[in-house]
Amino acid sequence: MSGETKLPPSDDLRPTVQPRRADVPGAPAVFAEPSAVSPSGRKSLFREYAEAIVVAMLLAFAIRVFVVQAFKIPSGSMIPTLLIGDHILVSKLSYGIQWPSQCKFQAVFPPINCFASQALVEFGKPQRGDIIVFRFPEDEEKDFIKRIVGTPGDTVQLRNKAVLVNGVELNDKPFTQRIDPGVIDGTINPRDNFGPVTVPDGAYFVMGDNRDQSLDSRFWGFVREEKIRGKAFRIYWSWNGQGQLTEWVRWDRFGKAIQ
Repeated sequence: MSGETKLPPSDDLRPTVQPRRADVPGAPAVFAEPSAVSPSGRKSLFREYAEAIVVAMLLAFAIRVFVVQAFKIPSGSMIPTLLIGDHILVSKLSYGIQWPSQCKFQAVFPPINCFASQALVEFGKPQRGDIIVFRFPEDEEKDFIKRIVGTPGDTVQLRNKAVLVNGVELNDKPFTQRIDPGVIDGTINPRDNFGPVTVPDGAYFVMGDNRDQSLDSRFWGFVREEKIRGKAFRIYWSWNGQGQLTEWVRWDRFGKAIQ
């Protein structure tokens, strides 16, 4: 082949660089040193970089799947707790060590998209008041974020905007808003008058904190436990992008705990 390096005949295997005697008689032969950089060395360097990149990608993927994942808030359904442009961290370990299931391959990063998970080791169950990220039941390609209002076995009802859990009105005023003073009849729309319904085993009733402008369990039902991706716990960046230039970044929201 034209790219091969040809060896000399077997009876002529001599060094390709001839030894040179020093000027002083009797001095040992001095051989020319080979080049410090060789094609094999360049290949080894490339391989090291490639391996480092692969390891970094695998580590990032493992952290994203098992430990923590970042999300951006695109809508106002969780106002005033979360604002449009908030970037949040979601803990995958809040309820246990989760093993992904119902996965499919895709041609983007991450290369695997999983639509459910099973608990290998359970640390606890989601509680009323937790803000969770989950697969939207009507389109599992989308992630939704809401607050848990009803846990398995609870009876949830809305009566003229007031939320009742097991017959007791929920004190949600510190973290919610209702911007529409009007009340809609439950036979027309379930926004203000709904239920009662009993939350089944392995499921949760969730609502947005922006009560009058949230698409939640009042409209599409319960969230299955295996569809919960994690619990939101902190805002790490918040981008407004409106008003004066100095107001584009919400500096006061950096590192804020989500409650």
